[in-house]
Parts: sequence; structure tokens; C-alpha cells
Amino acid sequence: MFKRLRRQPVSEVSFSTRRGQTLPTPDEALAVVGDIHGQIRCLDDILEKLATQAPRARWIFVGDVIDRGDHSADVLSRLREVEAERPDTICLRGNHEDMMLKFLRAPEEAGNRWMRHGGLQTMASFGAFQLGVQNSGEALRLARDQLLERLPDGLVEWLSVRPYWFQSGNVAVVHAGADPEKPIAEQDPQSLMWGHRGFRRQMRPDRVWVVHGHTIVDMPEERSRVISIDTGAYATGRLTAALITDGHVEFVQTAP
Repeated sequence: MFKRLRRQPVSEVSFSTRRGQTLPTPDEALAVVGDIHGQIRCLDDILEKLATQAPRARWIFVGDVIDRGDHSADVLSRLREVEAERPDTICLRGNHEDMMLKFLRAPEEAGNRWMRHGGLQTMASFGAFQLGVQNSGEALRLARDQLLERLPDGLVEWLSVRPYWFQSGNVAVVHAGADPEKPIAEQDPQSLMWGHRGFRRQMRPDRVWVVHGHTIVDMPEERSRVISIDTGAYATGRLTAALITDGHVEFVQTAP
């Protein structure tokens, strides 16, 4: 059952309104957390809420855990700790993690784009780097080498194996979107990380519900079996999680 959200900021919201349509029915309780973007305070706050309100759920993070905010290094460390404590935790790959990995592989080709979209803040969280939004190839190569020296053991490998999607029952979790005409397991990773023009405009014929981040909304919302939970934590201080059980969704949110 579903209840529409009020449009003012709140710390916790539940909704349940009857609809003449298929309800979300995951095979297990899910707690899906939106884009963190380097906000360690928001992450710690939401983890505290989940430990109380969804201790038995599978915790899923939609990606874009880095960039823009000032504490990406701490966020990555905390998420790896959570995964070690709760092995069924899922951390998806967002487009920002993908940009970081491309920078590590090919700094001259991918570096300046990443810097313009929040990479500078992530680099700074691991130490001081003399970079701007536009840099020479030599500067980018040097910064990449310095970053690799400072990254914790195993972090690059951990980032490299982040999945693009997760599905339980008729609930799929992706970072940005999905082609409504293709099964989730057959999606192009670019659509999952960056979005698709038909997403949120066209109903999926398979009746799968899709939970996603990437696109900022004022408040978490549901439309056409799509649940949007990126509430712009890096700018608003409001990080949202969707707690999904059989036929019921509750939104939990940190306070600004």
C-alpha cells in the first residue's frame, strides 16, 4: 500500500496508498540508499537509522558515493566496513565511480571530465593535488600516480567489481535508469549508469519496479512503477533511503 509524500522536508516519511496495479514484492526486505556524493555525516546518519529501522533488510547503495562532497575517502572506507560486517550489502557502480575508474586507466583522456564533475573533491579527500578543472596531460598523469599511491589496498579492485544492477522479486535497483523495453539483466551499462531517454516516460511491460538515484528530486517519489530517491544530499543534507517490503515502501531521510 502507498501514501503520497508531503512536499516539505521531513526526516522520516512513510507512504501507503492503494493502487490498482502491481505492487513491489521483493523476495526479501530491501533498504535502498540514494546518492551519497562524499557526505560522510549523511551516510553515518542513514546507517544509524537503518540499523534501527531495517536491521534485517538487505542494504543497497545506488552508486555515486563519491565526488562533489568533501569526504569521499571516508565514505568509501565506511561502505567497505559495512560490506565486511554485512556481506549481503550491495554497492552499485554509478557514473561517478565509472569516471574515477576511467581516470585511473587513462588520465589524459578521462581526467578533465572527471575533475569538472566532482573529481577534484574526491582527489582532495585523499590528499592535496595541484589540479584545476582543466589540466595538462602531464599533470593528470602525475596526479593519477599520486592517487594510486594513496588509495587503500584493494580499493581499485573493489570499485572495479561493483555491479550495475540488483534485482529481488519484481524490484530492480539501478543507478540512473533503464531501457523500459529490455529486461534488467540485458541492459546496456551506459543506460544503467547515465540513464535512458525512455526511462520514467514509458511503463515497463514486465511490471518490474525500478528504484534509482542520479536524477535529483525535491522529495522521493513514485511514478509509473519508478521510485526516485536522489534528494541531492551533497547540496541539501537530505539523504534518502527507501525501505521496501512486500507491497509497502517507507522513506527514511536524514535531516539537513
